[in-house]
Amino acid sequence: MNILLAEDQAMVRTALACLLRLEGDFTVTEAADGQAALKLLKQTPFDLLLSDIEMPGQTGIELAQYIQQQKLATKVVMITTFGRAGYVKRAIDAGVGGFLLKDAPVEELIHAINQVMAGKRVIDSELLLNSLGDQDPLSDKERQALRLAAEGKSTHDIAAALYIAEGTARNYLSEAISKLNAMNRIDAARIARQKGWL
Repeated sequence: MNILLAEDQAMVRTALACLLRLEGDFTVTEAADGQAALKLLKQTPFDLLLSDIEMPGQTGIELAQYIQQQKLATKVVMITTFGRAGYVKRAIDAGVGGFLLKDAPVEELIHAINQVMAGKRVIDSELLLNSLGDQDPLSDKERQALRLAAEGKSTHDIAAALYIAEGTARNYLSEAISKLNAMNRIDAARIARQKGWL
């Protein structure tokens, strides 16, 4: 099985890759962040994407959305340290087959990979319970604008990055602030991140 492992923490990525190679008949290609993973997905067919959620460049959920939009045969398993409610809902919407916490035993990960490859869905029960919380009010554009704002980008930079007018960028940020009852764009980004919506 040809696996693309996307994880920005080098020690975690290396350890996971070694464990997978030892545990099963897996060929593992490593990507140090979401941007590198996206580039590899565009070049090579993979059976499975095993990805962290929060990474520079592209999040794991954005990678899953790319796979879904391109109708690739690649299955997706997410691993995360954070059991935030919004992640599970967004991951399921993006066609993710498995969702596990990073502290799960390696046997559980191998089992989840095999189940997902067999067409089943595997979601950690703790994460599933957490996901029954608040509904994500943000649109994808509002989420992208907020993420860039959280990185300290100006409205001008956000507009340029999203290929939209400055006024439109301001509107997205204003809508997000309003929907989250936040004081400003940084507060809105903090709230969204805590909920797993960013």
